[in-house]
Amino acid sequence: MWYKNILETIGNTPLVRLNRICSGLPGDFLVKIESFNPGNSVKDRMAVKIIEDAEKAGLLKPGGTIVEGTSGNTGMGLALAAIVKGYKCVFTTNDKQSKEKVDILKALGAEVIVCPTDVAADDPRSYYSVAKKIAEETPNAFYANQYHNLSNRQAHYEWTGPEIWEQTEGKITHFISGVGTGGTISGVGRFLKEKNPQIQVLGIDAYGSVLKSYHETGVFDESKIHAYVTEGIGEDIIPENIDFEVIDHFEAVTDKDGAIMARRLAREEGIFAGYSAGSAIQGVLQMKDRFRAGDLAVILLHDHGSRYVGKIYNDEWMKEMGYL
Repeated sequence: MWYKNILETIGNTPLVRLNRICSGLPGDFLVKIESFNPGNSVKDRMAVKIIEDAEKAGLLKPGGTIVEGTSGNTGMGLALAAIVKGYKCVFTTNDKQSKEKVDILKALGAEVIVCPTDVAADDPRSYYSVAKKIAEETPNAFYANQYHNLSNRQAHYEWTGPEIWEQTEGKITHFISGVGTGGTISGVGRFLKEKNPQIQVLGIDAYGSVLKSYHETGVFDESKIHAYVTEGIGEDIIPENIDFEVIDHFEAVTDKDGAIMARRLAREEGIFAGYSAGSAIQGVLQMKDRFRAGDLAVILLHDHGSRYVGKIYNDEWMKEMGYL
C-alpha cells in the first residue's frame, strides 16, 4: 500500500499509555501523540479541512495565496497542503515563537513575517492585524483565519473525535487538551459528549491568557492578559472556534511548570513533545482530584519536541529563564 500524496498520511495517530508520570493518580492516562502527523502537529487536520472547504466555497482559487497568522503549527499544515495543491503561502507570527518554527515554515516555501508579541490583538502591528491586511491587499488571496473559521472546529468533530472514540472503544471518561484557537477541544469535546454526556472535557490554559477567567465569569477581563512564554495555548482574544459550553473546566499552568514537565515527559516516558504537551500533563497532575479508579483519560499532545530544541530542551535557555 502507498499514499498518493503526503496529505493522505494525516490522522490515525497513536494512543500511548503513560506509565510513570501519572502513576500516582487513579485510572489510566493515555496520550494522543499528534506529532505523528506529517507536519508534526494536530494542526495538519484542520489546515486541510480549511483549505478544502475554501476550495468548495470558491474562496480559494487556482494559483491563489494562503495568508494566515500562526504560532507555527497551523502554518506548517497549511504549507504542506499548499505544496500538494499548488498555492503560495504568506504567514505572520509573533516574536516569542521558536526560531525552529520560523525556519521550518521557510523551508516549506512560505514567506514569514515576524511581528511583536507584546501588543494588543487589535494593534496594527499584531500578527492578527498584519495577516488581515496582507490578505486584503494581495490579489487572489485567502485568509485562513484559524481563530474564527469554524472549519477548524468541524475538522476535529468529524475526524479527531471519532478517532479517539474508536481507539478507546468508547471507554474514555476525560479528554484533556491545551486551548488556543479552541478548535481541537471544542470539536473533539462536542463529538465525545454526543456519544456520552458524562465525559469530562478539560482545557489547559496559560497564566497571562484570558480564557480561564472568561469561561468562569463570562467577562472579558483585560487585566488578566499579560505576556507569557508558553507557545501554542492561551489567547488574548476570544476565538469563535471555542465552544465554552463543551468545556467543563479550565486549568492554568505556569510557563515554568509546563517547560519542566515537557522535559520529564521526554526523559521518563520517551515521548519527545512540545511545550504545550508539558502544560497538558502538568495540568492533569494539578487536577488529580478529578480522577477516580477505572477512569480512562486521553491527553492530546499537540506537537513535536523538535520545535523547541532552542528553548525548553536547551539547558542554557532554561537557566536564563530561571526554570533550572
